[in-house]
Amino acid sequence: MSTVGIPAQPMWLCIVQPLIRLIVLGGALLQFMIWAEGRLAQFDDRPFVGITVQLGLALAAIMIYFAYGKFIERREVTELSTPGIGREWAIGALIGVGLYTACAVALMLLGYYKVEGLNPVAFVLPAVALAIKSGVFEELIFRGVLHQSVESLFGSWVGILASSFVFGFLHLLNPAATMTGAIYISIEAGLLLSAAYMVTRRLWICMGFHMGWNFVQEGIYSGVVSGGPAEPGLLKATIEGPTLLTGGAFGMEQSIFALVFCTTTGVILLMIAIRRGHILPPIWKR
Repeated sequence: MSTVGIPAQPMWLCIVQPLIRLIVLGGALLQFMIWAEGRLAQFDDRPFVGITVQLGLALAAIMIYFAYGKFIERREVTELSTPGIGREWAIGALIGVGLYTACAVALMLLGYYKVEGLNPVAFVLPAVALAIKSGVFEELIFRGVLHQSVESLFGSWVGILASSFVFGFLHLLNPAATMTGAIYISIEAGLLLSAAYMVTRRLWICMGFHMGWNFVQEGIYSGVVSGGPAEPGLLKATIEGPTLLTGGAFGMEQSIFALVFCTTTGVILLMIAIRRGHILPPIWKR
């Protein structure tokens, strides 16, 4: 099996550079994301303004990430390279939409998800702003900075574990968070998103998945997003049933359907990444 190659650098730089990236770039983007989160609430009653603001902030975050890699680390920022951007984002978005829809349909067939009508189309707009914020900022931080930094030192397997664990357990900060939900997200979403990144070695497919899942979750199916505040979407829906199946107040991420469907997809993507030789060994084996 072949592995991903990296440019020849002094050993001390190979060790120090990822640590500095975690602290400086990761810290800056995290503070930026927290500020962007506040703008979601600020413009909740003005969705078009909220969408415009989140688009601008997302582009600024991408530019910050790119500039740090280009001018501070002096490397080609291949994870944000643009050839194939539209195709990869669309594939990710379709996977996200498809997986959430599969979970919702499973609940419908069991009688736990009941559609009672439609809300005005405008109800989907706040979910667009949320999807932009979470899809761009969280993927830059968790896959772009955290996964890549840990991976460059300890290899791909530790990178997956570290980024998945932190990504899942940071959701404990949400209002209706549960330990079970955090564990499920670490497994289902952490593995899937890291594997998606490793398939292409670019972030666009991860962003597409994240945005597609969050958009239909809140904007179409009126679901709770990872223990966050409940917001109505396009469908007037009643979701009642065992927490094991519905996810309860935490949302679909805590459902056994999401755990099975998303984890299975993540394993498939990971197998593709392995076949493509996109597994990076730890630094002492390179």
